[in-house]
Amino acid sequence: MVKRIAAITFIFLCTTVAWAILGTTIFQRTYDSGSFSDSRVESTWGAPQSQSPPEASFDEQVPKKDTRTENGKKIETVTQETVTTQLPLEGSHINVDLNLEHRQKGLLWYSTYKVAFDGDYSFHNPGDKDQNVVFKLDFPTAQAIYDDLIFTVNDSPVALTNGKNSASGTVRMKAGTTATLKVGYKSQGLNDWRYNFGGNKTRSEDGHPVTADVAQVRDFSLKMTTNFKDIDFPDNTLSPTQKAETSNGWNLVWNYKNLVSGYQIAMTMPEKLQPGPLAGRISFFAPVSLFFFFFLMLIITTMRGIELHPMNYFFLAASFFAFHLLLAYLVDHVSIHLAFAICSAVSIFLLVTYLRLVVGTRFATREAALAQFIYLVAFSYAFFLKGFTGLAITIGSITTLFVVMQVTGKIRWNEKFAPRAAAPELAPPVPRPATSQA
Repeated sequence: MVKRIAAITFIFLCTTVAWAILGTTIFQRTYDSGSFSDSRVESTWGAPQSQSPPEASFDEQVPKKDTRTENGKKIETVTQETVTTQLPLEGSHINVDLNLEHRQKGLLWYSTYKVAFDGDYSFHNPGDKDQNVVFKLDFPTAQAIYDDLIFTVNDSPVALTNGKNSASGTVRMKAGTTATLKVGYKSQGLNDWRYNFGGNKTRSEDGHPVTADVAQVRDFSLKMTTNFKDIDFPDNTLSPTQKAETSNGWNLVWNYKNLVSGYQIAMTMPEKLQPGPLAGRISFFAPVSLFFFFFLMLIITTMRGIELHPMNYFFLAASFFAFHLLLAYLVDHVSIHLAFAICSAVSIFLLVTYLRLVVGTRFATREAALAQFIYLVAFSYAFFLKGFTGLAITIGSITTLFVVMQVTGKIRWNEKFAPRAAAPELAPPVPRPATSQA
């Protein structure tokens, strides 16, 4: 018995090394191709977007006095200086529609989305002169396309000048009046969408735009609709003041009369199960599943007096490994759920068809097949339960321990591990004396 356990342990360790190599290979395939896929997705679909409010300003010439001293005399000169004045933003009323459309590249899913943006912005000219006001809109990112662009002032189209990732137009604005700038476009992006209130913008360590300075906004409202229910607001962002669930998503509202904040409004798109990382984690966890399976098989065969040679355990381990090997390369071509179902069926088929030849159909289709379903299929499927994987596996492990302890409580292990007595040798047959024939 001791030698058999040592041989089974050696088979278990060799299979564990094979799983470690397979898991490392999966992660290498995932992230080596993922770094290349990231740039491809951004180039074809767009980058994360962060929209800023537009700006309105005018330039005017003002006199500037310069004083200098020559030969002990003060000389004053007057020159003209160009001064830019920013018009105050009196109100912002924005509508955003986010439509999530996941796309797969290699072993990774990307959270791509379409966005329809439109906003009405009110600017006031507080001066006593008519001014040629330049209205400027900075686009959220340079890595995107902007279709159905709307840019009107007081419902009148404006001739646009394209700048570096921006569009601007000039409108004559009377003194003391308020103009409404309407902007809108349709675009597409990746991972998250943000709206910042202005100020000096920098980027965080993860590359997301953030507002470093506190900004003030008046008469602000932003209405957002989504076609997904799993909404997520990143850290250091504002939660909606109102929200209502719809049949396929949410209606979210941010309303502020006079807000002073350095935070942003943001929405992170939900992620799908990632085939590559999921297959890699399942492969790294596989030795735990095989340990429980071997443990249970050893207990059952010992109790029933069934002889399983270490070579039989080797082929049982191979049926486990076949599940993960097939899963690693099948997720490239079909959905992760379909690949999981196919691999489960193949692995159980290998085990049942093999053990029916070794032990018998009844043991192969009942005890062995059920044990493999629990410790290979069910334990692996626990990785689909985000946030509950550890708990599900822990419950399964404790349940297994309880059942085995109850079943084996009366077994005399000294007798099971005692060396078997050698069978007595039979004495060679005594030759019979030859008889003489008459």
